[in-house]
Amino acid sequence: MVARLLLRVRPRGPAVGPGAPCRPLSAGSGPGQYLQRSIVPTMHYQDSLPRLPVPKLKDTIRRYLSAQKPLLDDGQFRKTEELCKSFESGIGKELHTQLVAQDKQNKHTSYISGQGFDRHLFALRYLAAAKGIVLPELYLDPAYAQINHNILSTSTLASPAVNIGGFAPVVPDGFGIGYAVHDNWIGCNVSSYKGRNAREFLQCVQKALEDMFDAMEGKSIKT
Repeated sequence: MVARLLLRVRPRGPAVGPGAPCRPLSAGSGPGQYLQRSIVPTMHYQDSLPRLPVPKLKDTIRRYLSAQKPLLDDGQFRKTEELCKSFESGIGKELHTQLVAQDKQNKHTSYISGQGFDRHLFALRYLAAAKGIVLPELYLDPAYAQINHNILSTSTLASPAVNIGGFAPVVPDGFGIGYAVHDNWIGCNVSSYKGRNAREFLQCVQKALEDMFDAMEGKSIKT
């Protein structure tokens, strides 16, 4: 099932796809307005963003454990913590060194830092498989499988040549959300397998966006 949501700053033709909701935003441009049209295109500074390095392995492990702690009981967390320590001081250290070396040879790539950890651990897992190394125990931990069961999987492709796209969920009970942010409209496609209602989920997304628009325009939020 695929459902679609479209919200525009101002109407510029029919909504993409049958039945796609469309809401024009207020046209106010005074200094007191929350919503103002910018003269700078949405992705104008994309190419000038700084390149992010591969995070330190110890920082990634720390973030991973911080994310796992609320999800596990004490016994499960201690087991996961031991696996992380073994990985960090053993094969993980070796894989990380190889990953950093590859990163130096590919200046066009950029890793996300901040509070993230999943892409770093995934890269190390992929590298181990590419080198024919036995999968480290960290990746066999049920806690790792649980935290990587992504109910919501989102992605975007920003290009003037692409109006809006979509993709399938990454787990059977999840949603795949392809979204687009352009200069004068935003929109998304939501897909799901049988057993999940994409249209119902999209109604919740629309309600959340409507509430945000109402708040920014100084209107009361409808319950």
